[in-house]
Amino acid sequence: MGPIALLILTIAAILFSAGGILVSKFLVRGSVNAQKGQPYECGIPAEGSPWNQFNVGYYLFALLFLIFDVELIFVYPWAVVVKKVGWMALVEIAIFFFILFTGFLYAHKKGALKWM
Repeated sequence: MGPIALLILTIAAILFSAGGILVSKFLVRGSVNAQKGQPYECGIPAEGSPWNQFNVGYYLFALLFLIFDVELIFVYPWAVVVKKVGWMALVEIAIFFFILFTGFLYAHKKGALKWM
């Protein structure tokens, strides 16, 4: 794919997205009422303020889960080419897992994996 094709594809994506938004603004009739402004909680009426504070540990735990989950994306292509590449692939994945395990140990030492 050359630079011209990439530019055309980017422009087409922007126009397609903007076109969908503009069409919905002009064709869809909307109404404003107080119920639409409330947060939706599975049909149960909302209680209290929507600005509840959560423990930062939950976010940190979720980010760590994403990091260690996304690393699997890098293991699948390695598994496909491991026979072709040979020993060098084994060394590369050992280094990758060593770095990953070092990050896991660091997170465990800092207490990021403790739920409460």
